[in-house]
Amino acid sequence: MSRYARQIALPEFGQVSQDRLTAAHLLVVGAGGLAAPVLQYLVGAGVGRITLMDGDRVSLSNLHRQTLFRMDDIGAPKAEVAARHMAALNPDCAITALTSPLDPANAPDHVAAADLVLDCADSFAASYVLSDTCLAQNTPLISASVVGTSGYCGGFCGTAPSLRAVFPDLPDRAGSCATDGVLGPSVGVLGSLQAQMAMAVLTERPSPLGQIVTFDAMAHRFGGFRFDAAPEPQGGFGFIAPQQTRPGDWLVDLRAADEAGPALPGATRCRVTDFDHPDTRPDGQRAVLACRTGLRSWQAATRLRSTWDGDIALIALGDLHEGD
Repeated sequence: MSRYARQIALPEFGQVSQDRLTAAHLLVVGAGGLAAPVLQYLVGAGVGRITLMDGDRVSLSNLHRQTLFRMDDIGAPKAEVAARHMAALNPDCAITALTSPLDPANAPDHVAAADLVLDCADSFAASYVLSDTCLAQNTPLISASVVGTSGYCGGFCGTAPSLRAVFPDLPDRAGSCATDGVLGPSVGVLGSLQAQMAMAVLTERPSPLGQIVTFDAMAHRFGGFRFDAAPEPQGGFGFIAPQQTRPGDWLVDLRAADEAGPALPGATRCRVTDFDHPDTRPDGQRAVLACRTGLRSWQAATRLRSTWDGDIALIALGDLHEGD
């Protein structure tokens, strides 16, 4: 037990908390910049089991912030590399690496197997899928997001409202690390906060659920607020996987004709602005709106909802991964 002696020695931690960490099973979605401190601190602290999901591979542009990886790892699956490095850090932690991405079809089973979920993905679609699933299963979710030099970390679901209760609508433009850039230390700060919140939930210390902490690196400032009483919004747009479409769905592909990504057979090609016209709507069918990230699908759904009250589902197709 000398490995954990320094944390067990804390009066507010002790052997009982250590035993709770050892018994825990976490689902960590994303093996990039946020996951680097999350995995290192939680594996180092002695969490018993982790299921790690990421469908991406290591690239050179990752290395300034995704500090689990080395030059020799470029081209390898992130989940497998991260699991291998963490096994070297602490063999007491059993890590299962899954190289398929999270989607609305596989999320329920993975969430059901976990005591706590950590959203470390650079995808707002994944965040909403995890939040919707965790809310339905009463599973706590620690979610963080960083773009540029600022971001937030929050505790959702379980005994707290969901992500949708705090962010019911998307902005007109959703930033990402790829398009807006990101500073490595900012990611490290928010990932460390995720690890701290996770340990608080697992060890039943003062709960971070129902709280958001914000961080602005340029101002060197933390902020935050509680949202314990935030109401769950009604009628939000849910995400489905491509294989969850049904016969009779009005399937719309909002990507440009030359935009790379997985094929979507049988879809009608439209633009978001097409939904500004009242005649761009289905006739008695479910509307399924697809794009790469889910942002254009959400924007088109918002426009469609103003003229049509039928069912609407969204698909975030993502990029074309090797083997697709």
